Amino acid sequence: MATRHDDPVAGALLNDFYELNMASSYLRRGMAATATFSLFVRSLPPTRGFLVTAGLEACLSYLERFCFGDDELAYLGSLGFDRATLDAFATLRFTGDVWAVPEGRIVFAGEPLLEVSAPIAEAQLAETVLCNTMTFHTTAASKAARSRIAAAGTMELVDFGLRRTQGIEAGMVVARATALVGFAATSNVEAARQLGLTPAGTMAHSYVEAFPTETQAFRAFAEDLPKQATFLVDTYDTLGGVREAVDVIRSLGLEHRAGIRLDSGDLSVLSKESRRILDEAGLPEVRIVVSGGLDEHRIADLVAAGAPVDVAGIGTRLGVSADAPYLDTVYKLVAYDGRPVAKLSASKETLPGAKQVFRAPGLVDVIGMREEAAPANSEPLLEMVMAGGHPIGPAAPLSELRTRFESDLAELPGAARALDSPVAPHVPITPALSALTRRVHGAARRNLHIAEGPTAGTGRGVGL
Repeated sequence: MATRHDDPVAGALLNDFYELNMASSYLRRGMAATATFSLFVRSLPPTRGFLVTAGLEACLSYLERFCFGDDELAYLGSLGFDRATLDAFATLRFTGDVWAVPEGRIVFAGEPLLEVSAPIAEAQLAETVLCNTMTFHTTAASKAARSRIAAAGTMELVDFGLRRTQGIEAGMVVARATALVGFAATSNVEAARQLGLTPAGTMAHSYVEAFPTETQAFRAFAEDLPKQATFLVDTYDTLGGVREAVDVIRSLGLEHRAGIRLDSGDLSVLSKESRRILDEAGLPEVRIVVSGGLDEHRIADLVAAGAPVDVAGIGTRLGVSADAPYLDTVYKLVAYDGRPVAKLSASKETLPGAKQVFRAPGLVDVIGMREEAAPANSEPLLEMVMAGGHPIGPAAPLSELRTRFESDLAELPGAARALDSPVAPHVPITPALSALTRRVHGAARRNLHIAEGPTAGTGRGVGL
């Protein structure tokens, strides 16, 4: 069985306080019926025409290990939670089911990424970590996918984000997300070790500056690490550094495995001039690596200019998803005790009931009810991935996730994959879900009218 990576800690106090308050109330009142919650992204950021779902593996690991430890229970006691609640928390585990879109699939706003069905206290307590995990993993994978689109197969991409991500755990997530969408390597050695990725790196300007001359630095590095001989050439004078690298490469016989790295300046112009110098020196196999403030737009500019770049290292702007650092992810109750429910808040209305996304060729999607038959020529996206609190089958390897992504990317409409002003496909709902929504919303409004009238406070529920 594959090892699950990037797990959040299992402690139940990694939670928003109101989740604990609600769970306590449910337990005190004997409310143990099954609740279904749906996790989805309300709307896409203006710079996104699609999302790549990621983070499910970590979510399932968290749910499987969920528990309250003794120290956590003692802390809750100090906050005023009573003995009955603490005793109930002490034995609480996640025993529910999860349906989810497999990692690596391309998805759109409004579509459930996962749905949780469990006794309501268990399902409620899952919200904070599931939202946090799915949001950041999906944010990172979606940002990285745009660089893949921009590169258009002309260069390899490497994750350089670890030193600038907002936390070390975030750096691990970014390394996994970039591998999921087809990056060739990562600078994050621990991520490479855990995930079976290729570690990659060159040298820093400090290394060059530590030697009396640039040539001495290059020669020392190549002698000590001949298999890692990529020279950072822009510490002093970039094209002069390229010529120094040429001399070292030729003198040490590294023609077939060396590279140079450009980290500043006009990368398009400098890469072309560097390629000319290398080719004139009889070094056509020496690769050109570029880095320094790159994102999908700068990658696209390099490609459009015909820059002869072999590898691009992308760091800060990818690691923090600078143009869209968050998603409007929500986790909403859609059914309780066999009764579909919905929220009516302005601009935040929800669709009731457990759902399914049906996909036809060309990534043409429709959201329907889970139990309804798939429309002609379509397939259901959500799969049952956890039953009774235990994952179904082993975690899929990253290679399988990458294959899913590549397959969906090949079908993604051009308007959605555009780097500037993308337009996501409209995702409608099926007639059956539309009819259910009208009934549930109508019943909720009628109940609201009753509650606001003379019989307010009688505890009437939504009747269907």
